[in-house]
Amino acid sequence: MTISMYEASVPVFSARLKALSSVLAAAEQNALDRKIDPQVFLTARLAPDMFALTRQVQIATDHAKGAPSRLAGREVPKYEDNEASFADLEARIAKTVALLATFSAADMEGSDDRMIELKLGGRETTLGGMQYLLHVAMPNFYFHLTTAYDILRHNGVPLGKATFLGSR
Repeated sequence: MTISMYEASVPVFSARLKALSSVLAAAEQNALDRKIDPQVFLTARLAPDMFALTRQVQIATDHAKGAPSRLAGREVPKYEDNEASFADLEARIAKTVALLATFSAADMEGSDDRMIELKLGGRETTLGGMQYLLHVAMPNFYFHLTTAYDILRHNGVPLGKATFLGSR
């Protein structure tokens, strides 16, 4: 059985973003319960040279909207990156999930060989669609998704693997 580029991307991005939304909701509630200013979590980072939570979520959604758009030959929607609260991040995730719902398997047929042009590390590069999805978009998406989760766990938010996976 062959897996389609659509199945390998859109449903995966959508499910993981919905789980991220649950992670953020748990973090916001935890901040309220512990009487912590939510900005403490939103601006937290794992290391001084890493992006803060808010930017991690922005980049994860960028990969989730960018990959299917590029693979389907659509223009990648631009977001302003001005989120400053948990509600703003939730809205960004919801907007991205809604965008993902506009893609169909037919939109991505043949995209495994479509040439994708992008800037990586400050230089222009061209990759085949499958290579782009599996070696650029998905690893970057998971890196930023996981880093967002890790920032919150590091700050004492009681999250577990089930929440990360979207099981609860």
